[in-house]
Amino acid sequence: MTNSDLHKAFEEAVEYVNKFTEPIPADTLLKLYAYYKIANKNFDNPGSKTPLINAFKANALIQAQNLGKQEAMEAYILLVDQEIKNI
Repeated sequence: MTNSDLHKAFEEAVEYVNKFTEPIPADTLLKLYAYYKIANKNFDNPGSKTPLINAFKANALIQAQNLGKQEAMEAYILLVDQEIKNI
């Protein structure tokens, strides 16, 4: 997959998740969050007002910290294809 194709597939996967109306399991949402943040090189602190949610988000980022930008995009797309589209 070319870099352009990867970016297009990633954007389509993000759009799919944003339009998805069914509940998504929390563990899947946390993985998506981490992959998205890494893919966009956005390492700002989690913005939740709830410390526990921030802790879960930080933990998800720590677990995915060894992924590069391209790997994070691929992981996001794969997770959407395997988990979200099967709900």
